[in-house]
Amino acid sequence: MSEHNIVSVSGGKDSTATLLVALELDAPNLQAVFADTGHEHPETYNYVRYLAEATGVPIRWVSADFAQRIAGKRNYVETKWREKGVLESIVQAALDILHPTGNPFLDLCLWKGRFPSTNVRFCTEELKRNPIIEQVFMPIMDDKSMILSWQGVRRDESFARRYLPECDEVGGGLFNYRPILKWPVEAVFEAHRVAGIKPNPLYLKGCSRVGCMPCVNCSKDELRAIADRWPGEVARVREWERLVSLASRRGSTTLFTTSNDPMVTASDSVNYQTHGIDRMVEWSRTARGGRQFDLLAAAEDSKACSSAYGLCE
Repeated sequence: MSEHNIVSVSGGKDSTATLLVALELDAPNLQAVFADTGHEHPETYNYVRYLAEATGVPIRWVSADFAQRIAGKRNYVETKWREKGVLESIVQAALDILHPTGNPFLDLCLWKGRFPSTNVRFCTEELKRNPIIEQVFMPIMDDKSMILSWQGVRRDESFARRYLPECDEVGGGLFNYRPILKWPVEAVFEAHRVAGIKPNPLYLKGCSRVGCMPCVNCSKDELRAIADRWPGEVARVREWERLVSLASRRGSTTLFTTSNDPMVTASDSVNYQTHGIDRMVEWSRTARGGRQFDLLAAAEDSKACSSAYGLCE
């Protein structure tokens, strides 16, 4: 039976450490795969390229394609929305905008007519899990192969991951393997140092996680750092909110809302009932339940090295 070892690489610290473990163990038929969501920071894309060069492991890029599903939604809008009482102006706006853009994240949201949320995180499954399974695993799955899917998952990251096994069988010869499951974060960066691999530079610039920019799960401090350091990322989301709103039956949708965002407490919600990205950035710069501008945060040098993991020298 042939063995395939495939590491899912995100450009983040944990998946990088996992790739380094696979290299250290000299895993046979080692491959790496990066699922491009279309919503990553440019420095993450550059880091994935650096990682392939620095480790000598080619990293395959895959991405989801929603062209057929957008076409299906367009047909549904044209034939069904009017029957359901949707205003003609909203129907026409949706028909005008429902065309694939080639950006996986934006196309996913156009198809759904909404953004993912902390309660309904369809982004991970649609943009990462499914493309990797369909494009990487399925073509090599047969009764003569064993596929080990190496995943950079640690129990410290969340309650949901606390009871994950180190290895489990998916079926069809596919197994999930989580070699750094019990590692503390210090060990993750130590693995980088020992191997001579630089961490993603975003960890030096106020980001505690690397992935979608911004992620629906990002913290208040992270959102403020993103807005201060990379206003172009905010501008991109602002435009995406406009486009996806046109594809929404409600005529409006935003990346963050009080109903799906754990960052906003009950007291915060008083003055922030509906959030576009700009409103959320405004909120990220406040203190005391959103009632006061945060002068201390405003005084910080947004360009200075800032690491949640003590990586700055």
